Amino acid sequence: MAADGEHIELKGAIWMTVGGSNLGGPGRIELLARIADCGSITQAAKAMKMSYKAAWDAVDAMNNLAGEPLVERLAGGKGGGGTRLTSRGEQLVENFRLIEREHRRFVESLSRQAESITEDYLLIRRMSMKTSARNQFMGTVSRVHRGAVNDEIELDVAGGLEIVAIVTRESSDSLGLQPGAEAFALVKSSSIIIVTDDQGARFSARNRLRGTIARVHPGAVNTEVVIELPGGGSVAAIVTNESSEALGLAAGKPASAIFKASSVIVAVPT
Repeated sequence: MAADGEHIELKGAIWMTVGGSNLGGPGRIELLARIADCGSITQAAKAMKMSYKAAWDAVDAMNNLAGEPLVERLAGGKGGGGTRLTSRGEQLVENFRLIEREHRRFVESLSRQAESITEDYLLIRRMSMKTSARNQFMGTVSRVHRGAVNDEIELDVAGGLEIVAIVTRESSDSLGLQPGAEAFALVKSSSIIIVTDDQGARFSARNRLRGTIARVHPGAVNTEVVIELPGGGSVAAIVTNESSEALGLAAGKPASAIFKASSVIVAVPT
């Protein structure tokens, strides 16, 4: 999983199968190549840091899956016998090397393209987060005010907005909240108070997001109100139908979403 500031790099390896059974990958092909070079399965096994038995087990498996010998024993003589690749074994090694080179070029090409999708990958990862909180703001910790029991966390979010949260000192430490860290601010829609005229008004709530009402969805008892914020974000609130009517909430009308710092849940990417 990529972390912020890192690029996605793709890697891969080729494996051959016959009828669903593993014929071999780079390791087994390398064993065949060593046998061809050494003329001895004993020396090839040593070069591969394999046991003699493991090497022969691999060769037997490949011979059986290929349906014909890839390695054959040589009768004893002046050289004391040995092993060598059959013409089919030599062809397999050559073709695998060719496929491996093409595969490497293909993966390198994909890896270069992956550099441009790193940000999209991170966005998809953020979008996959599941939470019951209707409002999710991705931001960066700009300041941490340490307290004896609780810490006050300030997050810079899209549109030049700021969200303040109060979390326990223990949570702050376990989440690694410090300036520059990526974090999410989660706020339930039921925790948000909507104000349409806050000129000269003072509120104890630390957070005030000003914007324009984009949508109003009346229900049987409550109304969902979505306020469009600077930078393309939005915040949703649930108010009673009576409050919605009293405030005259309608699309296009300026409004502010107000909520306490204690109503903000802070989360960090895994």
